[in-house]
Amino acid sequence: MDITEIITRSALVRSKIPDVEYVINPYLGCGHGCLYCYAAFMRRYSHHHAQFRWGTFVEVKVNIVEILRAELSRKRKAGTVLLSSVCDPYQPVEMRYRLTRQCIELLGEFGWGIDILTRSPLVTRDIDLFSSMSRISVGISIPTDSDRIRKILEPTSPPIKSRLAALKQLHEAGVDTWAFIGPLLPMNPRNLYKALNPYVNHVYIDSLNYRDKVRNVFIRNRWDYEFTDDYALKTGDELIRMFNDRAQRV
Repeated sequence: MDITEIITRSALVRSKIPDVEYVINPYLGCGHGCLYCYAAFMRRYSHHHAQFRWGTFVEVKVNIVEILRAELSRKRKAGTVLLSSVCDPYQPVEMRYRLTRQCIELLGEFGWGIDILTRSPLVTRDIDLFSSMSRISVGISIPTDSDRIRKILEPTSPPIKSRLAALKQLHEAGVDTWAFIGPLLPMNPRNLYKALNPYVNHVYIDSLNYRDKVRNVFIRNRWDYEFTDDYALKTGDELIRMFNDRAQRV
């Protein structure tokens, strides 16, 4: 993993994602190596890794906390922010740099609402912060119930079992927890429902939107049906039926 420290000019970015006001991405790049990741386009904004394969580098925005404080000080009213949209805020380098934690501390100090989306159990490190905040929710991406599938399509991401354990720990600490089931990878939807059901207040269900990136992987593994719109539709419908009013498509 090639890790480079960089300087950023902004922290809060207006979001184009529906129902998301602002986003903060403390890192450019991601160490989880998901083969289907939509955020690979971010390489074009890199001065150091434009030709690198996505998942092999991380650029650390070492001044983002200072920039965020200045931006928050200029805002007339508090808003809501998503951490993060094109990186994982709790990817492995966060253990060393702690930028996500510092951003959360600042956002809490200024009374902002926070939504977190991650694949990493490292998020449980900050339960002490979450427990003192009234406007925070934590979501964990779990696109399959199968760790065998995870190893193929998300080769360096945390095991499914550890993500479920993190959800359980957060839920039991009183944190508002949710799951992002996306993209819809090969899975047993009933098994995934049973695993998530006790620990989530709501779920968001995506489709397999990035098939061009993983076409050869699906063909090689003979996941022909799982590559179709019919699979995405029926699997999503089954999950929505089981989660009922706690689920919605995005």
